[in-house]
Amino acid sequence: MKEVTTLLHTSTLGAHFKSLNEEWLKKYFVIEPIDVHVLSRPDEIISQGGQIIYASLDQKIIGCVALKHHGEQVFELTKMAVTAEYQAKGIGAILMQKCIEVFDQLNGEKLYLESHSSLQPAIKLYGRFGFVKLPHPFESEYQRSDYYMEYLGD
Repeated sequence: MKEVTTLLHTSTLGAHFKSLNEEWLKKYFVIEPIDVHVLSRPDEIISQGGQIIYASLDQKIIGCVALKHHGEQVFELTKMAVTAEYQAKGIGAILMQKCIEVFDQLNGEKLYLESHSSLQPAIKLYGRFGFVKLPHPFESEYQRSDYYMEYLGD
């Protein structure tokens, strides 16, 4: 496989953010109202101090992940997606590495994510990058969320 590069969000990439996430959400769950809101407004993530990172191969966008800023240097790793054709090929790890670099560049103090216990490949990936399972400290906006993790570092 050729080299995968990462790109930071621009308005022209917003459609990929939506389509990549809709692909996996429709496969495993349903698209919830909070998904519609976030996926329809990627520029809002940027304007609120977050970032979206894309994985590109041969000028094709094949994955993405967002850092959603919740204030006070607290960020949520959210909307991680890799198109089915490129899953299990290390793209998620490339996105995770860049995501943590950007979190550090943004002077983040806390990084968390919400997932579902059925998504074991994703949960294992998060664990390899220093995330640990903790009790949910708040009521989730996502009906499907039953798994909470925080980044404790490498």
